[in-house]
Amino acid sequence: MALPKKQEVENRVIEKLKQNWFFNVKGDVLAGIVVALALIPEAIAFSIIAGVDPMVGLYASFCIAVIIAFVGGRPGMISAATGAMALLMVPLVKEHGLQYLLAATILTGVIQLVFGVLKIARLMKFIPRPVMIGFVNALAILIFMAQVPHFWGINGMTYVFVGITLAIVYVVPLFFKAIPAPLIAIFVLTVIAIFTGVNLNTVGDLGIIKQELPSFFIPDVPFNLETLKIIFPYSIALAIVGLLESLLTASIVDDMTGTDSNKNREARGQGIANVINGFFGGMAGCAMIGQSVINVKSGGRGRLSTLVAGTFLMFLILVLGDWVVQIPMPVLVGIMIMVSIGTFDWSSFTYLLKAPRTDAAVMLVTVIIVVATHDLSKGVIAGVILSAVFFVSKISNIEVRKRVEKAKTIFEVEGQLFFASVDGFVDTFDFTAADTDIIVDFSNAHIWDDSAVGAIDKVVIKYRENNNRVEIKGLNSSSQKIVDKLAIYNDANAKLSAH
Repeated sequence: MALPKKQEVENRVIEKLKQNWFFNVKGDVLAGIVVALALIPEAIAFSIIAGVDPMVGLYASFCIAVIIAFVGGRPGMISAATGAMALLMVPLVKEHGLQYLLAATILTGVIQLVFGVLKIARLMKFIPRPVMIGFVNALAILIFMAQVPHFWGINGMTYVFVGITLAIVYVVPLFFKAIPAPLIAIFVLTVIAIFTGVNLNTVGDLGIIKQELPSFFIPDVPFNLETLKIIFPYSIALAIVGLLESLLTASIVDDMTGTDSNKNREARGQGIANVINGFFGGMAGCAMIGQSVINVKSGGRGRLSTLVAGTFLMFLILVLGDWVVQIPMPVLVGIMIMVSIGTFDWSSFTYLLKAPRTDAAVMLVTVIIVVATHDLSKGVIAGVILSAVFFVSKISNIEVRKRVEKAKTIFEVEGQLFFASVDGFVDTFDFTAADTDIIVDFSNAHIWDDSAVGAIDKVVIKYRENNNRVEIKGLNSSSQKIVDKLAIYNDANAKLSAH
């Protein structure tokens, strides 16, 4: 007996909720708690980089994480305030202040939403694997570099606590996996630090945490073209960098979990999150690879982990704020160092030896530029451009073989004929022959653009000037189409046929 239509719909809704939210409750909750604890120092640090109050980064992390849990396209990925975005905000905050930053955050979200509607994620297919490897490795290096000021040259106990944290995070999962090792490290070492009174830097040393909920307000800026002229350049940069980092991180989480995600929905979700975030006093944010890796490695897989990360972050601020500020920084540093170690693709060293030199060069250039500039977009764009240059160089080698049969001279063309290969193509022909039949065979070649057609025109016309009869043959259908459309030699003196 068939189920009533209403019940079928309800069953599908329940099944979808289970798949997205409740298939891994324990793992998601515990992982979300770990992520929330790791988000606090990061959010405060990024606020300081941007030149705003620490609460701006904390509010952003809370708002974005909670909203993206519902509207994002990659379950289990963590989005919040990030360093890459914070660096772009510095000039705007310095010159115009917080209110303009919030207005820019809202506009950033609108632009990202438009990009998502236009299905910008399909451009991801143009990012080669060497660039992806370089992106991941550069982020791992940046995560480690960001921890150095929090432990290097401070005191001996800082090194001890970092070492113990690393040991706990590495050893405990070998024997006990019910509770994420980072959570155990944070709880145990915080208690020890409080009761022993050891001299350690704490979360509270980074900035003042106010135990207040974010409130809704409209940014206090003039609503005119002058304001738009000020914020638009920053918003477009933030939107592009945010989506680039989010979509690349989504691909990394896809690989880590063996699941797929909706990248266009993720782009739209990032936009919605940033729009709402701006109205609640948060700075623009995007996906965080470090926290996403923590989440996945701590057992987080579903949307519930992202929601718990955001809500528990605010719970920590409102209810446990007095305790949170006492968490030793060396413990969080140790956790992030393990994240950087786990994020880095150690097979890259083998890859450098085995991969084609061009691919190895692309990966290294991506890493170097990202690390040198702390700008993910510059590194990825440079890597993509370099890959394109190498690819064009590789396929621009065209071969023309000459053979003579009776009174005919036949040129067999092999390769891709386009703007980068036309010079080599024309230079292979000898135009001294006269009163003979010339056949140019394109059976093993492809014509791509107007430059290629122009080169064919040049060859045919030069031979015709010496009273040669010229035949072009072997064009495939797409090559035939572009030649018919653009060639100027196809008249009574030049026979064109496709065989």
